[in-house]
Order: sequence, then structure tokens, then C-alpha cells
Amino acid sequence: MPTFRATLEQLRQSGNLRHIPLPGSGRECIDLSSNDYLGLASRHGLQQEFMDLSENRLAPLTASASRLLAAGQDDFHALEELLSSLYGRSVLLFNSGYHANVGTVSAIASEETMILADKLVHASIIDGIVLSRARFARFHHNDISHLERLLEKHHKEYERILVIVESVYSMDGDQCNLDSLIALKEHYPNVMLYVDEAHAFGVIGDRGLGLVKSNPRGHMVDIIVGTLGKAAASSGAFVATSPDIREFLVNRARSFIFSTAIPPMVCRWSRYIIEKIIGMDTERARLQEITRRMSSILAPYLALPPQPSHIMPLVTGDAVRTVELSQKLLQHGVKVLPIRTPTVPPGTERLRFSLSAALTDSDLQNVSVAIAATLHRL
Repeated sequence: MPTFRATLEQLRQSGNLRHIPLPGSGRECIDLSSNDYLGLASRHGLQQEFMDLSENRLAPLTASASRLLAAGQDDFHALEELLSSLYGRSVLLFNSGYHANVGTVSAIASEETMILADKLVHASIIDGIVLSRARFARFHHNDISHLERLLEKHHKEYERILVIVESVYSMDGDQCNLDSLIALKEHYPNVMLYVDEAHAFGVIGDRGLGLVKSNPRGHMVDIIVGTLGKAAASSGAFVATSPDIREFLVNRARSFIFSTAIPPMVCRWSRYIIEKIIGMDTERARLQEITRRMSSILAPYLALPPQPSHIMPLVTGDAVRTVELSQKLLQHGVKVLPIRTPTVPPGTERLRFSLSAALTDSDLQNVSVAIAATLHRL
């Protein structure tokens, strides 16, 4: 068995050794690696406005227990009720998107369930699948025909088939074909649809409520997962679903039951910021404009989908090369961190350009110059 040090050395030689960035590193650079899609994390005026409200100054900084044991529940309920009113569904809070996916998938799947997941769903979903011990298969990314073949083969063998996708994929930036997925659900009545909206919440659709909510047949989706640590500039996550599934998760989702709840102060901040986000059409329009301009900047170096999103991958296929390009961009004042195995499959290593409404015209000009200087040999 290799030692820990030997394994670390192997990772280093392959270009896959990771490091936590040092304090202050990249602080003065143009940041194209964060998930702060609306640019709210750096808007200190919003934070000051929140803290100026007298009821927030002494909000509890810890829940001190899990939701099932915590004495104070008002802030959790208030945030869940806000999200419930926006989605028209029952809502349950989780500590993070990872907690939400691991807990929900592992709870609702059983031996009578088969899981069919897109090849590129997040690691938290895969971990939930493994913990569920349900049989599963992964269909080719966004390949509805492959999914349909799997459904036709297995739909009579299982009481329930759970189909899991992301609305906006975290590493490729493309969207699922929600209309086709809903059509399959209508054809196969034992299908449950599970959509992770982590990278769509706050950004996509009417009021930024995601792809499902903006679809006329979105009610056909059984489970929506949203996260609050990206566009919402907070932390935590939520599951929007039916009352029965919510109650089932309260009783069976281990990541919910056995975790100290998120701090009430964070719940208040999330509620405050969500009430702002649903009206931030200007910021969403700005992000769309930045996406169009960034598409033009990157067009010589990568094949863009017909409708590019705020996530743009430049696939190099080589970990060492990806790290080198990231370091060169950093020297030009642009922070684009390398994405390597196991986050993406071997051979698909990449630079992931993550856009924000906070980017200025001057930032985009500087990014254009840095990219031309760094990527001209690709």
C-alpha cells in the first residue's frame, strides 16, 4: 500500500496536487474563479444595510444543535417560508449543497429505486447515490436518447426511477434539456425528476429562481435543489419539493438529522439577500452582457455552445498545461484556477472562466489582453 507521502508525490508529478490558496493570494487580481455570479459578495453596502437593521445586530451566531433539537426555530422557518412562497413548494434547509444532495439522494432511493444520473452531475450527487446503495447507471451527458433507452430497458423492473440532472452544469456551463426530460417523465409514470439548480439560482429565469420555475411545466419536476453560497452570497442550501418528501427528509436525511444547523444570523442574511435578488434584473442583464462579451474574447480558443452561460470551460486535456496557463494568467492579473481530476475526468482538465456581474468594462479589457498574451499558442 503506498504511503500518504508517495501518493502526494504521484499527484504532484501528474499536475493534480491541490493547495489551499494562501491568505491574500489573488486578492488584487480580476477573479474569474468564484461563484459570485451577481457580484453581491463584494457589495459591502448591502452588508452594512443588513447590519443597520436593529433586529439583526444581536441575531444568534450559532444554532447550537441540529434542527430537530435547536431551541430557536423562527429564523429557519422564516427563510423556508420565503422560499416556499417563491417556489410554491415545501422547502427544507440544509447546511450546504453537498449536504442537500448527499442527504436527499441517499434518503429517497432504496432497493426498489433505480437511479439514472447525467454523466456530469456533481460529486455530492454521486456520493449520495453510493450511500443509497440503489442500483444506478449514468447516461451520456445531456443525451436524451441514451436516457430514454435506459428508461425503456429498466422502467418495468423498479417501483421508482430517479432521474438526476443539473440545470446548469458546474464545469461545462451548459443547460439540461428540461422539456425533453419532462416529456420522458410523462411517458414513464414511475420516473421522479431531480434537478440541481446550484449554478442557476439567482441567475437564470424569472426573478432568478432557476430553470425549473421558469418552465411552464416545471411543476412536473419532483425535487429542486438550490444553493445559497453562490449567486446569493450566503451559505446553506434548500430542497423545494412536496410536503410528503420534505417530511420524509426530516426523518431520513442523515446530513440533515446529524448536523448542527446553519446559524440563525446566516438565515436572516439569506432571507434579506433573496428578497433583494428577486428584483435584481439589472444585475442579471449585466451578467448576460458580460457573457456575450466574454464569448467574443474566448471564441478564438474554444468551441462555445449556441447559448453560452456564465460558466465557460477552456479544456486543455492536460493537468500540467492547465496549471501553467493558470499561473501565466495570474501573472497578468487574472485569476482563473485550474480544474483537474477528480473534479473533471482525466483528459478533460480545464480552465473554468466563472463570470460575475461585478466585472467592469476595464476588467474585461484587461482580461482580453491577458488571454491574448497567454493563450495565443493554443
